[in-house]
Amino acid sequence: MNKELLESAKQARKQAYAPYSRHHVGAAVLTKSGKIYSSGNVENGCYALTICAERGALYHAIANGEFEFEALAVTNGSAELITPCGVCRQVLWELAGEIDVIMFTSRGKKVVMNLSKLYPKPYKKKSKKRLLKHRKK
Repeated sequence: MNKELLESAKQARKQAYAPYSRHHVGAAVLTKSGKIYSSGNVENGCYALTICAERGALYHAIANGEFEFEALAVTNGSAELITPCGVCRQVLWELAGEIDVIMFTSRGKKVVMNLSKLYPKPYKKKSKKRLLKHRKK
């Protein structure tokens, strides 16, 4: 798997802002054009306003005009694997589609799972065709 993608997620974790949970997460997304965009999680005192690292990385890519994705890597820098939360899974499905999600630990353990396995029943699946149309304009 792309070592640069995993390293970008590790580095993004260092920039996370997590004063409440102290759970620093980093994520990086690889676009089909070969570019990598990353983000750390950014917490807010009003928890609902917190942005997870996975969404931050994806939004960063989209803000730069990228709409086609290969994979997303995520880590919290510990010995335990973490998975994207439910909100992130929905956003990933809607904006990135069938991508590989790479979850990895500080000890080198790595699990690669296609998003459809991680999130088998997305919200409003029939709307996917409508969502993809805006990308082609």
